[in-house]
Amino acid sequence: MKFKRFSLLHSFPQMLLDIICVFFSYWFAFVIRFEMNINIPPYYMHSFSVWIPWITLISLLSFALFRFYNTMWQFASLDELLQIFYGSAFSTAVVIFTGYLASDSVFDVLRFPISIYIMGGVFTFFFVGLSRFGIRLFRQRRRKSKLGQNVKGDLKRVMVIGAGEMGSMLIKDMKNAPESRGTPIIAIDDDKSKRGTRINGVKIVGGRESIPKMAARYEIDQILLAIANASKAEKQDILSLCAKTGCELKTIPALYELVDKETQNMSIRDVNILDLLGRDEVHLNIEEISDYLRDKTVLVTGGGGSIGSELCRQIAFFHPKKLIIVDIYENNAYDLQNELLMKFKKLNLEVLIGSVRDKDRINHIFSVCKPDVVFHAAAHKHVPLMEFSPGEAVKNNVFGTLNVAQACDAYHVRRMVLISTDKAVNPTNIMGATKRICELIIQYFSRHSQYTEFVAVRFGNVLGSNGSVIPLFQRQIQAGGPVTVTHPEIIRYFMTIPEAARLVIQAGGMAHGGEIFILDMGQPVKIVDLARNLIRLSGYEPDVDIKITYSGLRPGEKLYEELLLDSEGNCQKTSHELIYIGSPIPFDEDRFLCQLEAMREVAGVDNVKMISIVHELVPTYSGHAEESDALAQNEKA
Repeated sequence: MKFKRFSLLHSFPQMLLDIICVFFSYWFAFVIRFEMNINIPPYYMHSFSVWIPWITLISLLSFALFRFYNTMWQFASLDELLQIFYGSAFSTAVVIFTGYLASDSVFDVLRFPISIYIMGGVFTFFFVGLSRFGIRLFRQRRRKSKLGQNVKGDLKRVMVIGAGEMGSMLIKDMKNAPESRGTPIIAIDDDKSKRGTRINGVKIVGGRESIPKMAARYEIDQILLAIANASKAEKQDILSLCAKTGCELKTIPALYELVDKETQNMSIRDVNILDLLGRDEVHLNIEEISDYLRDKTVLVTGGGGSIGSELCRQIAFFHPKKLIIVDIYENNAYDLQNELLMKFKKLNLEVLIGSVRDKDRINHIFSVCKPDVVFHAAAHKHVPLMEFSPGEAVKNNVFGTLNVAQACDAYHVRRMVLISTDKAVNPTNIMGATKRICELIIQYFSRHSQYTEFVAVRFGNVLGSNGSVIPLFQRQIQAGGPVTVTHPEIIRYFMTIPEAARLVIQAGGMAHGGEIFILDMGQPVKIVDLARNLIRLSGYEPDVDIKITYSGLRPGEKLYEELLLDSEGNCQKTSHELIYIGSPIPFDEDRFLCQLEAMREVAGVDNVKMISIVHELVPTYSGHAEESDALAQNEKA
């Protein structure tokens, strides 16, 4: 209910209307009591004239008690109808009680037949309710009339998907303020029992399969998805149909978003690509996570990057003793520092600038900060760029990981979690090969460290991360196209940044040492389908308004990614339905260490020899790095 401060001057017209309603309610009760005779018998007429002022006063006081006079009736709804019922019932009860307290002849005149009281109360509820909702109806009609004269041709025609409680609320809200949200024309719901019925005056015309046809038939401009508890898979299916209509797409937040205090129940936002590709919200085992993060010193390398920064945000929720961010790029680290300190007032945060390639800097940080848990997210990750700078990929990814792992072992860190990638499986590029070597480093230290549990977490592409395909497509669409896709058949696994970060943290809580955790990436997505959906969400028609062109696979790129090596066997299930464990692969550790040292000597100096060592370390690496060979020859020249 919406209230405003009580004002006698403002409430006087309503009180006068209530006096009239109460008077006629009881007068009409007498007329019905005496078989529609408007000439009430003199005795009862005398009783009526004596008693009705007191009945009216009692009713007004009851109405005031139930806040009739500080309610905005132009927005009256079911809550206000109940308010009128309670106020009318209470006043009737008081009137009956007062009338039957009269026991001597002086007050016998105040006694009415019980039927009069009951009918009078019913009519009071009816007439007062009619007067209140009549005010709302009158103002609504007048407002719509003015609106129709001014913006009738500009209102968007809206299809509402979901004829449940949320859909009903949204339709009602749109009817109250059509100038801001458009006019609801039809509704869609999969419940067959609702077909042909109406919700707040809007007809339910079919299920999701009829969306394209009904959008065309009723000339719909905007589609609004109003199913708060829909699963991501269900929402994806519906929105994929909607995207084909060419209509503007809007959605309400999911239930887990509504928990956020900054989100309003009736807020509506644009549909984005995450709605079309995302999955159900990831649920965490809070106890498992709290045990190893709460009151612990947690260090995140590469903390300013896409995954690293989200890890920091998620870790902060678990009240670590201290959170340490290490990053070489100070701008990202500075922005993240400000964000975290604003959101988590009590967070003990330290931001340090340094490179994981600098062994002395890493050892100094570990010796001073003494972290309990380390998340290693620092890495060069852009596949085509690393093909032209393979030495930098090796120095940063391989030896940066080696430096961090050695520091974890030397300073008795309890747990180290490496962020790996699906590109480490049968790699065709130097970036993927270096990440596979990083996994081997983790397995080596897990077998030999007496203090630290070393684990790796492997997953695919992350939507919206720095350098990912979606920001590139969006820039190309804004420029009018074309949108460039490398190959019509290229597919990728996708995961949202928050989902990836939560699963990494969850996997860290399951660690016992040596595991390569593999995250369930769901169904792979064709990149060209992703491009088409993004074009449609931007209000254009693919290959008509915005062209899609194919540029060919980039250096080191393959058509599809894998999450599991053939030799890793079948994945083991864990207690979390989205996390699996790949079987570790045996390797010659002494030879591995010798090859690492040999590679350290030639990295960035003789890339041809370095690449050959990478092939020895990662037999499944099929990259040739012709560009790297040419670059190495140029460097020598």
